[in-house]
Amino acid sequence: MAAQFGRRLRKGAATTAVAAVAVAALSASQAPGVNDHGRRSAADAIPSPDASTSDGSATGNSPYYTDLPPLNSPNPSPSTGTGPVTPGTTEAGIPATVLDAYKKAETALRDAKPGCNLPWQLLAAIGRVESGQARGGRVNADGTTTSPILGPQLDGNGFALIKDTDNGAYDGNSDYDQAVGPMQFIPSTWAWAGRDGNDDGKKDPNNIYDAALAAGHYLCRGNWDLSDQRDLDRAIHSYNNSREYLNLVMRWLEYYRKGTHEIPDGTGTLPDNRSDNGAGTSPTPSSPSTPSTPNSPNTPGSPNTPAPGGSTPTPSPRPEKPGGGGTTPKPPTTPPTTPGTPPTTPPTPTDTVDHLEDAGTAKLTAMAGDAFGKRISTRAETKAGEAVGKVRIRFTILGDTDTTFTGGESVATVATNSSGVAVAPALQAGEKTGGVTVRATVVGRTVPGLDYKATVTERAADKLVRTGDAALTCTPGGEFANQVEVKATYQGAVADGVAATATLIKSADDPTADDKGPYFKDADGKAVRTLTALKTDAKGLLKLPKLYADDTTGTFLLRISTAGGATLTVELTVAAAETSSPSPSAGTGA
Repeated sequence: MAAQFGRRLRKGAATTAVAAVAVAALSASQAPGVNDHGRRSAADAIPSPDASTSDGSATGNSPYYTDLPPLNSPNPSPSTGTGPVTPGTTEAGIPATVLDAYKKAETALRDAKPGCNLPWQLLAAIGRVESGQARGGRVNADGTTTSPILGPQLDGNGFALIKDTDNGAYDGNSDYDQAVGPMQFIPSTWAWAGRDGNDDGKKDPNNIYDAALAAGHYLCRGNWDLSDQRDLDRAIHSYNNSREYLNLVMRWLEYYRKGTHEIPDGTGTLPDNRSDNGAGTSPTPSSPSTPSTPNSPNTPGSPNTPAPGGSTPTPSPRPEKPGGGGTTPKPPTTPPTTPGTPPTTPPTPTDTVDHLEDAGTAKLTAMAGDAFGKRISTRAETKAGEAVGKVRIRFTILGDTDTTFTGGESVATVATNSSGVAVAPALQAGEKTGGVTVRATVVGRTVPGLDYKATVTERAADKLVRTGDAALTCTPGGEFANQVEVKATYQGAVADGVAATATLIKSADDPTADDKGPYFKDADGKAVRTLTALKTDAKGLLKLPKLYADDTTGTFLLRISTAGGATLTVELTVAAAETSSPSPSAGTGA
């Protein structure tokens, strides 16, 4: 049962303080961004939450496990993983399925985002801190956890306030969001970061293959290079916006880099200590409660919902009525609230948003393969038209297009600034041309979205020049010795991937294809005088096939045209070979 797998020790405030001091002290020697060369500290490298293109963090800054790695070598002992798990001990081994998921995610990211340099040990470090490696590897054959791993509801009571964004689809809670699964994604982040890591056609945050791949893409967004300490700090900090979290993940990362090993699923140790000291779970009552039967459901979000480590909080005992023994109870010092009237809570900034307005976005257009020069700006406003800051705006690229935001994602979430404006990341045009729609919506509130139109045009060139100046001549029925090669540019820069056409035209004033003179050959060796579907290479170069001549002599024209209007006309000459007159024979005379 989840309650048995995830039960934690109750510790007082003193324990929490000691744990926090231990994290800080033991992390100091390996704190990110600090070395003997005077590198900038992690504080210099970490962006503010408003600058992040995430929902603030992958986890909604939910609690995490604070257990530190041991100081001894991570090499396994002969008995590792062969006996019962001892609570409170730290295990260097990683459950087999969980370890496989981390390594598969690293391989996938190596192909999808090679510049990110994601190490699987980073996923292992985050997985250890977030869920104790899926509660010690309690997963089934396909990698799905045997019971849900849920963080406390983010209701603002000691945690962030994130109202429901998924109608309870992932966390079973239709009032507030909760972090879900072995990598602890909040639903609003999973909605865009979720991936199908085991190719079963689903994106399930409770599946370690899906969650590990999603975590990898999340950490690799924004063109971060995780082999650079500054970008590594930014990525970890974006997962959970806490300096202590950053230091702790770095400790586990370095530990796993020194070596680890595979252990059977379900035999990993369970962490003891959590950053919130178990807050968010109901205290154990003085009198035992009636346990639920094996067939009674535990609805996530109810008092029997498993906590982040799988513990089942027990409802608090109902308070005894005042008095007893004939004693007259004292009247309450404050009047009771009207039965059935819930306490009022002040509205959040998100609650006050009435609509979205465009904040001066310019015309969005780019050639295929290029970055858009302008960015989308959206303003959140109240009904009275006042700006609303600290509201998360989600930008989603719709439809069948390969245009993305910088970093390769199709969704980005940005917090509005003090002026109520959120600026989306730059758009990167794909190869598909045509219209692209980007929709802005408010995370956590149902108001009409705001659509932006962008246009991707085909690659173009505005200038063509020959790369050589050798004369292009041939004898009748022969083969031209030199091939025609041109270079395309656009506004002085190399124009790669530009579509081009080459035609042997009748005259400078008549661009139709000639029916005599030089020609190209098709795959069957037949004469053709128009070539289409040509493209410049990565250097903007286009080398045409060999040219041949029929028996017609004279001067002919080859015209090359590209998308964007660049044209070049090349002169070709077909002439009979010159013959020299024989000299008089020697020794003749009168």
